[in-house]
Amino acid sequence: MVAQSKVSSVEHAFHATHLWVNEVAREFDTDDRDFAYGVLRAWLHTLRDRLTVDAAAHFAAQLPDLVRGVFYENWDPSAVPLKYNAEEYAARFAHEASISVQDVAKAAAATTAAVGRLLPEALMAKTLGHLPGDVRALLHARQ
Repeated sequence: MVAQSKVSSVEHAFHATHLWVNEVAREFDTDDRDFAYGVLRAWLHTLRDRLTVDAAAHFAAQLPDLVRGVFYENWDPSAVPLKYNAEEYAARFAHEASISVQDVAKAAAATTAAVGRLLPEALMAKTLGHLPGDVRALLHARQ
């Protein structure tokens, strides 16, 4: 039997995903990884659904493998971009994250900050630039 000293690509994918979830959890100052995962998932899905297919694919190409899988989970590229304003975005985010609508501004902004530390600033600016101003403002609001 030969000992493996190299980290497998599967282990690397799990590690990268844990890093993302932990970064979101850190932003919320919580140890609740299920909550952090749920908020990250909601953030990814509400962003994805508001982007064009090309913009979503460009953004997703920069994500770690398993996070990219979460991003594309249940995606219908023939139905995007969905045109929704900040109020509709908040309702979708709250439903997906299982949080109250009143908590969306804080959760969305915290998740944006966490993801912003994990991805290149230019990618974040370009991707968020595809969103209407009221949705972008919600993603950067701190309450």
